[in-house]
Amino acid sequence: MDGIGIDPDDPRTPRRQLTDLLRAAILTGKLTPGSQIPSGPELAKRYNVAKVTAQQAVQELRNEGLVVARRGSGTYVRERPEKPLGLRPHLERAFTKPQVTIDFAGFSGETLHNAITEPLDQIRDGRFRPDSIAVRILIPDPATPWTMPANAADLSDNPLFRQRASRIMQRHTFGIVDEVHELQELGLIQSSTAEVRAYPAAPMFKVYIVNGDDAFFGFYSIEEHQLTLAGEPATVWDLMGKNTLIFHMDTDHNDVESMKSQFVQQAQTWFDSLWKISKPINP
Repeated sequence: MDGIGIDPDDPRTPRRQLTDLLRAAILTGKLTPGSQIPSGPELAKRYNVAKVTAQQAVQELRNEGLVVARRGSGTYVRERPEKPLGLRPHLERAFTKPQVTIDFAGFSGETLHNAITEPLDQIRDGRFRPDSIAVRILIPDPATPWTMPANAADLSDNPLFRQRASRIMQRHTFGIVDEVHELQELGLIQSSTAEVRAYPAAPMFKVYIVNGDDAFFGFYSIEEHQLTLAGEPATVWDLMGKNTLIFHMDTDHNDVESMKSQFVQQAQTWFDSLWKISKPINP
């Protein structure tokens, strides 16, 4: 693994930069399962960072389940991740490709917005240079009564909650749309498309499909909590997605009949079918 150096002009801290570099090396196979991570002093020397910075970066990879420490031996890339990884590292890897496609179906798009912001910033900084980006976002229609989220007392639809949710959806989904289109306007990518559509159903899970080869799936939990609607307290059953575990399936191009390959294919087929019956929405 060749060090490419820590950029002093990068807004990320040296620890964050080193963590991202090592994570990317693992996810792209430059550091293969079972291979040894360089020691803290070696990383510090190679990337010109403090030893404690190198130790913190490796510890973060351990927390993510990407590497494991063996007493008296060193730190090694896991044969398999200990737990599902977050979406952001996979999105960053996707943005190294010439064409980037992202399909999302879920509730508000908040997690996608948070995860995609950094790769888009790195296009502005010149670190990523895809030729095109295409984003499709599916969210529930806020103009149609929902079965969930619902009033806690009787599980009835709450129009005030839908109005509140609509504002959250628009902030995140159209934030993505504006940022993607801005990259083309700035001449940083050749072409971009970003669309938001609404479908007439309440989502119980969220799905991301990245570059047609990776599918990510997470269940929403339903939790009761209180909030203020139109100045009055309200108790609702709400869909909670911020801490949802995201499970990852990727296409095996050597075995298109494998379970993982078929999962990705079926996820794409499901998304495309839902896209057909959805309606465009505008900010």
